[in-house]
Amino acid sequence: MDLTKMKNPKFLKELNTEELEILAAEIRQFLINKLSVTGGHLGANLGVVELTLALHKQFNSPKDKLIFDVGHQSYIHKMLTGRTDQFDTLRQFKGLCGFPKMNESEHDVWETGHSSTSLSAAMGMAIARDMKKEKNFVVPIIGDGALTGGMALEALNHIGHEKKNLTVILNDNEMSIAGNVGALHNALGRMRSAGKYNRVKDELEVLLKRIPAVGGKIAQTAERVKDSMKYFMVPGMLFEEFGFTYFGPVDGHDFRDLEKHIAYAKKTEGPVLIHVITQKGKGYKPAEMDEKDKWHGVGPYKIDSGEKIKPVNTAPAWSQVVSDTLETIAATDDRLAVITPAMILGSKLEKFQERFPERLFDVGIAEQHATTMSAGLATQGMKPFLVIYSTFLQRAYDQLVHDVCRQNLNVAFGIDRAGLVGADGETHQGVFDIAFLRHLPNMVIMMPKDENECQHMVYTATNYDSGPIAVRFPRGNGLGVPMDASLSTIPIGKWEVLKKGADAVILTFGTTIEMALAASENLQKQGIHVEVINARFIKPLDETILHERMQKNIPILTLEEAVLKGGFGSAVLEFAEENNYHPYIKRMGIPDRYIEQGEVDQLLEEINLTKDQIITEINQLLLSSNDKQKRA
Repeated sequence: MDLTKMKNPKFLKELNTEELEILAAEIRQFLINKLSVTGGHLGANLGVVELTLALHKQFNSPKDKLIFDVGHQSYIHKMLTGRTDQFDTLRQFKGLCGFPKMNESEHDVWETGHSSTSLSAAMGMAIARDMKKEKNFVVPIIGDGALTGGMALEALNHIGHEKKNLTVILNDNEMSIAGNVGALHNALGRMRSAGKYNRVKDELEVLLKRIPAVGGKIAQTAERVKDSMKYFMVPGMLFEEFGFTYFGPVDGHDFRDLEKHIAYAKKTEGPVLIHVITQKGKGYKPAEMDEKDKWHGVGPYKIDSGEKIKPVNTAPAWSQVVSDTLETIAATDDRLAVITPAMILGSKLEKFQERFPERLFDVGIAEQHATTMSAGLATQGMKPFLVIYSTFLQRAYDQLVHDVCRQNLNVAFGIDRAGLVGADGETHQGVFDIAFLRHLPNMVIMMPKDENECQHMVYTATNYDSGPIAVRFPRGNGLGVPMDASLSTIPIGKWEVLKKGADAVILTFGTTIEMALAASENLQKQGIHVEVINARFIKPLDETILHERMQKNIPILTLEEAVLKGGFGSAVLEFAEENNYHPYIKRMGIPDRYIEQGEVDQLLEEINLTKDQIITEINQLLLSSNDKQKRA
């Protein structure tokens, strides 16, 4: 069929099993073709084709609420709800978002890009439904990886207590972004291998009670026997103990099996969990054979071979520099322990894991636990280095405040994906960490200008014994600079003058240094000499340099690929106020709004964080400063 004609999923109710299977195959081929050009979350979506079709056939979206956890498996949902013709723009500037987006469709009832949120959101929607006396189904779809998140377990506990009508779909493909870890993952493995256990209490009781005279007693006896037998049939029965009626395991690629169990669930009062087994990457051999889940999120690839199409770039990835440096340090320092919340692959820690398997700890999708566990390690004289995406560190804010900074513990943070990240969009832009770290007492924050400085910062962090310290580094590849053969520490709080100039000064760090240097070179051709300083320590500031520049009363431009509110520029303004300086200061950075998906250069252009805008701002600062001097 013409997939672009799918505007509302209601048409699925008219399709039989054979027609659904044909449609599933067409959707898979469509995704394989389109994502070979745009990239995207291929493996997760190929695994949920039949499941998404079955859910939309059995439920009535948007009246019934389909809530995708994480959201990277929502492509089929987007196609069924009228967005197939937009897939050429997937994850591109002003194009189709790679995650659920309310302003795209009324069928997107919840927005997400981080894991473990769906059950809490569903509980809120179920409570609202009941308070308003409405009738509809609330259906969160959560993966086995996301289920390890503490927030998901909190929600399971509350849902089981309240006994609200909810139908939870557990999409169990044995993988998240990396292989899952932990006791819950092992328990699900036992459930997968134990065979089916379907608890259809109401139908069983009705059947038995039809037996004359003794039917009621038989029903009571059968219930007791069934409750005893369930522990043999499914080891642990974790979800039943949480208060859920459990169905499964169900073949997530068998329409008959799926529809039968969804129908059972719709008849069951109280919370229900359908345990669905799917194969990530199903229908595309390279993705099916992927044991390390490198087909979770992909760039363009060759369809026939599965070969990834990558830009030619000899410079190492920033995350690889960090990982390699940690490996070097670990060879001589037995106290180093590296922690990651399910991001071994994303943060390129595979080599470290191979060499030091007993010193790398993947805690699963559990950022809060990772942070406090690191604090615990630090109390015992170890050197914990927590490698974590900027956007995921947001989830551990209380642990940062209460467990790490308050106790002034020697925990080092490698903050990956700091700054704009591009195609993953607003849920993944790492632009808030400076603002929420800078105001925490005892915290040190730094960011390198290139990969050589990065390796020295990682070494500095692992040798810092005066409290918490963070190294921010961006997504993507470095600059290709020569690397020093030996590691050395950088004096805490010391900045670096990259280009001298007496007319104005640009204070910046990390990814915006090249932009500042280019602007300074351009201004020099106009006879304007602008100093460029690598403000590599965002906290503490280099007070010596700031006193010297502010005493000269020359204009200052701060530049950061991070939010302006509470950011580095705010710190410079605070310093000026606290020391009674009154220079002209202008701040450039991320405005007070969420930044959607697109190439980083496109996003910088959209928010006027460019070389040309720097030149404009410097000229305006100089005009204002000259006017002030004339009036004086």
